[in-house]
Amino acid sequence: MPIQWFPGHMHKARLEIQAALPKVDVVIEVLDARIPYSSANPMLAELLGDKPCLKLLAKSDLADETQNKVWQDYLERTASVRALVVTKEEVPTIRRLISVASNTVPGLKDKTIRAMIVGIPNVGKSTIINCLAGKKIAKTGNTPAVTKQQQRVNIGDGIALLDTPGVLWPNVHNANSGYRLALIGSIKETALDYAEVGFFGARTMLEQYPDRLVQRYSLDSLPKTDLEVIEAIGRRRGCLGRSGVVDIDRASRILVTEVRSGGLGRLTLESPTMMEQEKTQTAAEVAAKEERSKQKDAKRKQKFRDQQRAKRNSRKMD
Repeated sequence: MPIQWFPGHMHKARLEIQAALPKVDVVIEVLDARIPYSSANPMLAELLGDKPCLKLLAKSDLADETQNKVWQDYLERTASVRALVVTKEEVPTIRRLISVASNTVPGLKDKTIRAMIVGIPNVGKSTIINCLAGKKIAKTGNTPAVTKQQQRVNIGDGIALLDTPGVLWPNVHNANSGYRLALIGSIKETALDYAEVGFFGARTMLEQYPDRLVQRYSLDSLPKTDLEVIEAIGRRRGCLGRSGVVDIDRASRILVTEVRSGGLGRLTLESPTMMEQEKTQTAAEVAAKEERSKQKDAKRKQKFRDQQRAKRNSRKMD
């Protein structure tokens, strides 16, 4: 799903993050535990280098518990990365981040550690900051783009935290990642096609958690297609229009809302194995797209040269 929502403040924030990175000692990246791959910023991965990074699997109470551990182990394969599973209810665990962050920065004992916290919209950064500070400093909300500009927060114990706006990136090449970001609520409602996202959610549930569908919506049998899932939900929840036809948009909204809220149980929508497969597939698709673009550009240039040659020949004949 191409992401069309990229507000101006996000572009500004991206440039500010890039400029501030050399001045910080450790980066704290907040990921959504339900989609650790899709919620990770590829731009940040390129800029970090060997800089210490603490990755937080937030909203882990909404994610599959066994997959939380799988992802934590996977993320820590990189030497400079530590990963923690957190929820907003586990304040003591979140407070531990201070000591974890300190330990990732060698040679800075008894000095102020400059940390930057980053993450996609609506991932829970502000909630984590408030828990770290022990008071409400950052604005929170269940919608994307609550934080509009960078702010410096002193969270005590020798750590100064630079809070940044939630940032998406202009081009999400992996179509599935775009759908997952929309499904969990990291894209503003006005930019969503609920039916399109609902169908993706239905396919995902059929592939990964089919029993949840049957249980949640009291279905007599498991539907075979995404359309059948949406229609079954619509009939069970009374989303019917004239002549008893299911309102696809309303039924899709129900599914999307219940995926986000945990109504369908704890869900992890991607695994490290799936991530590697999709990365390979996406790289091939991007390469093919770039090759088509090069060929198209070459044809355009050749057409221009042919036109210029024809004009010169015409002037000679005159």
